[in-house]
Amino acid sequence: MDFDAIVIGSGMSGGIAAKELTERGMKTLVLERGGNVERGKDTTDWMQPWQLPNGGNIPEEELAADYPVQSQCYALSSATKQFFVKDSEHPYTTPEGKPFSWIRGYHLGGRSIMWGRQSYRLAPLDFEANAKDGHGSDWPIRYDDLAPWYDHIESFIGVSGSREGLPQLPDGEFLPPFALNDAELRFKSAVEGNFPGRKVIPGRVANLSEAREQHRELGRAPCQVRSLCERGCTYGAYHSSLNSSLPAAERTGNLTLVTDAIAHSIIHDPASGKATGVRVIDANTKEATTYTAKVIFCCASTIGTAQILLNSKSEAMPRGLANSSDMVGRNIMDHLYGLLTIATFDNMPDTYYFGRRPTGFYIPRYRNLDGNDGDYLRGYGFQGSFSRNGGAGAAMALPGIGEELKERGRQLGPWTLFLAGFGEILPHPDNRVTLSETETDQWGIPLPHIDVALRENDMKLATAIQEDGRAMAEAAGGTVVTSLGNPAPPGLGIHEMGTARMGNDPATSVLNGWNQAHDVPNLFITDGAAMSSSGCVNPSLTYMALSARAADAAVSMLAEGAL
Repeated sequence: MDFDAIVIGSGMSGGIAAKELTERGMKTLVLERGGNVERGKDTTDWMQPWQLPNGGNIPEEELAADYPVQSQCYALSSATKQFFVKDSEHPYTTPEGKPFSWIRGYHLGGRSIMWGRQSYRLAPLDFEANAKDGHGSDWPIRYDDLAPWYDHIESFIGVSGSREGLPQLPDGEFLPPFALNDAELRFKSAVEGNFPGRKVIPGRVANLSEAREQHRELGRAPCQVRSLCERGCTYGAYHSSLNSSLPAAERTGNLTLVTDAIAHSIIHDPASGKATGVRVIDANTKEATTYTAKVIFCCASTIGTAQILLNSKSEAMPRGLANSSDMVGRNIMDHLYGLLTIATFDNMPDTYYFGRRPTGFYIPRYRNLDGNDGDYLRGYGFQGSFSRNGGAGAAMALPGIGEELKERGRQLGPWTLFLAGFGEILPHPDNRVTLSETETDQWGIPLPHIDVALRENDMKLATAIQEDGRAMAEAAGGTVVTSLGNPAPPGLGIHEMGTARMGNDPATSVLNGWNQAHDVPNLFITDGAAMSSSGCVNPSLTYMALSARAADAAVSMLAEGAL
């Protein structure tokens, strides 16, 4: 064997899998389909506004030609476009009238460089939901199985947050929270006073409000409160594979990293029933190489993992690797996204705030906690923030010089609320990715065909989100100026998951309770593909906890001769 373990993908899940495997003595190869990125060299957080090409904007003709999908993401700019794929070079297909916005980053660290860093645990009710209402496959684990691994990950990556004692949003191992500003505190009072059961809390975010010893050892420093996170962080102040998990893996001496290495397929030995290696195509030369290992972790992202498994079909597994259930590629979920309420306020304190926090506030789920409140299943939460209009930024956007310009820069406008709902989408087997039979990418790999639709329960949730968002804004004294009632296309929440779901029954699921493929015992999948349901919270913390738990299990199984 070339290696003890191969990890496909260096993003959120792959980075943690690599860290945990190498720290347990496993000689581990990480395959990254994109190019290398170095913190401080290839990141752009040091650039001043006047140094940004086109003032941070990308010319419209370039957006239309190369970034028609990626430009839907708020984080794309001339300072970050190197972290987003060119859609023109990485196509996929969707049915007519059913758009899916697949936001991607092919480079070392993947989307962990550009992620929003909101870090919440799934709750006991999330792990029990499928079994209770009959949608999807029952999770083969429960909250208590994952709780110690949530602890482990939070301590390592650094999550700033407040302990609230809410069963629907379990507390964790937190750094001090980033404080709510004056308007948010008044909004909190209004919401909690008018709507019993609702809470407004500081957003839990993987930015270091303070750097502890385990963070400083990796060269990480406290957050500088600049809110330039999607450019990468020279200070290492937020968690990414680039800042945290890959450096931790590298210091073990057990890590081998190969970039520009596109995983074509996983090789399966029908005699042993195991995976033996990964067939890789060099992104630049297009030459093929095969690497072998005792254990394989597929962390290529939800759709990327499905593409690899489906492309790994063989005589023994004609529907694709680990796909005897026909569930590979099915049950894609995202979160309802784009449901935004914007309101202005003239009853807030005449104060301002320091810096640009990397988070705002969070309103945890309060619907359907004990049975159903309405005619829909599951629930939703809200992420939001208050900021003040006017000031220097607004002044610079208007003509003027001298004293007039300076005076205008001192004038502050009203406080503005931005309130965005995130709702749970139910798993459905017809929401799926398949492979094209006729079209391939430039490396000869069949294109993914993504067929996803929002369904009745999803739309009922969307309506409830907007009604509640407006009600809370108005109860706090706001004037609603924008209310977006239609969800964004699936995918734009950038929380896609579910294409190789966990479950107890091999006939209806792909993975068991250790993220181990039912059909291929030495194959583990720990990215978003493994999720059996989505909850309504940002899922990356769960991916990382599952990755750490599965890596620990895989090493133990090897030691015991079970693999």
